[in-house]
Amino acid sequence: MAVTGVILIGFVIGHLVGNLQIFQHPDHINGYGAFLHGLGPLLWAARLFLLATAGIHIWAATVLTLENRAARGTAYSVAHTIQATLSSRFMRWTGVVVLAFLLYHLAHFTLGTAQPATFKENLPHYTMTADYKIAGFPVVPAGAEVLDVYSMVVRGFQHPLVSLFYVIAVGLLSIHLLHGFDSMFQTLGWRSAKWANGLRRVAIAFCLVYFLANAAIPGAILLGKVRVPAAAVQEASTR
Repeated sequence: MAVTGVILIGFVIGHLVGNLQIFQHPDHINGYGAFLHGLGPLLWAARLFLLATAGIHIWAATVLTLENRAARGTAYSVAHTIQATLSSRFMRWTGVVVLAFLLYHLAHFTLGTAQPATFKENLPHYTMTADYKIAGFPVVPAGAEVLDVYSMVVRGFQHPLVSLFYVIAVGLLSIHLLHGFDSMFQTLGWRSAKWANGLRRVAIAFCLVYFLANAAIPGAILLGKVRVPAAAVQEASTR
C-alpha cells in the first residue's frame, strides 16, 4: 500500500503540473502533449506501469480490509469512533469514486470514447509558435503541427456538469490522499510522537493546495478566464 501509494502520489503531482500549463500560452500544454505522444512505446509502458500500480494498490487495500475483518472475528456491537479521522473512515468509498473518475477521465481526454462519435475525426490541430523546451532543451520545434490539447481541455470543461463532476472527484481524491499521505509516514517509519503533528499539517497543506490547484482549472474555464483563442474558434468553424 505504501510503496504503490508513493508512486501514485508522484504521478498525481506530475499530472497536475502538466495540467497547470493551461494557464500559459497554448504552446506550453500543446507542446507538452506532443512531447508525451512522441514518446511512443515509452508512453504506453508508463501507462501500463501506472495501471499495474493502481491495480496492486486496490488489491492491497482489499486484502488488508479482509484481513482486518478476519482478525476481528465478529462485528462491533456498537460502532463508536474515537480517534479515526473523516478521511480514514471514508477511505474505501473515496477510492471507489476516484477509480470511477479515473476511468471516465481516461475515456474523456485520453481515449476519446466519452466524446461525440466524430471526435477522433475532427481533432483540432495547432501550429507551434515557439519551441517547447524541457530543462532548456527544445523537444517540440516551432512550426510543428500538433494536437490542440489546449482547445480540447477548454471545450471539455465548458460543460458545467463535467466540471462539477471533476471538482467533486478531485475533492474526494484529496481526502483519499490525506489519509494515504498520513498513513505513508507511519508505514515507512517517518512519523514519531515528535513529528506527528508537523507531518499531519504538511499532509493537510499538500492536499488543500492539490485540490485548489485542480479546481482552479475548470473554475477558470467556466468563468471565461481561460478560453479558446478566437483564431482557433474561427478555424474550427470553417472545417
